[in-house]
Amino acid sequence: MAKRRPDSGKPSGSKPPSASRSPTQLRLRKVAGEDVWEFLHPRCALDRAEDLEEVRKMIEAEEAEIATDELRWLLGGCTDFIDAHKALGELALLENDIPLARGHFGYAVQIGKKAIDGAKCKGQVPYRIETNTAFHEAGKGLAYCLKEMGKHNMLRDVVNLLLRCDPSDPLGVRSMLEERKS
Repeated sequence: MAKRRPDSGKPSGSKPPSASRSPTQLRLRKVAGEDVWEFLHPRCALDRAEDLEEVRKMIEAEEAEIATDELRWLLGGCTDFIDAHKALGELALLENDIPLARGHFGYAVQIGKKAIDGAKCKGQVPYRIETNTAFHEAGKGLAYCLKEMGKHNMLRDVVNLLLRCDPSDPLGVRSMLEERKS
């Protein structure tokens, strides 16, 4: 279990939890017996999962500024924490800051794509596997931002990546391309 900080505050000069026990990079592994892959989140992200739940409660309580600070703190020393990048993108969308949301979602997708490319993955990375959901949700967020910004070639690339990872299109990203054609 992650150590809790009192009142979600950090003592002055505090540092994020140590990630020295394992790599800080997102990786991918093949699920036994299938041509399906799952993300292996770095130890530092797993150690921060409880803190991320606290951030979600802050967001529900409409404490976006505190939540943003906490997410940035959680990313210190754990830059491959896809869930934290996705949450920052969602907070930026709440503020209607599409360019900032695009940056956060885009970074999360870039981390996932790097792991997929590094593993030379030719199979699927389906949404239905819990460790893959944040990647797909960040991808949908990125696609939305790119659509809003009129960046149609980039939108197509992101949607194609998500559909390659999960052709069943559980988040309905294919419709973003179809909407553009209308």
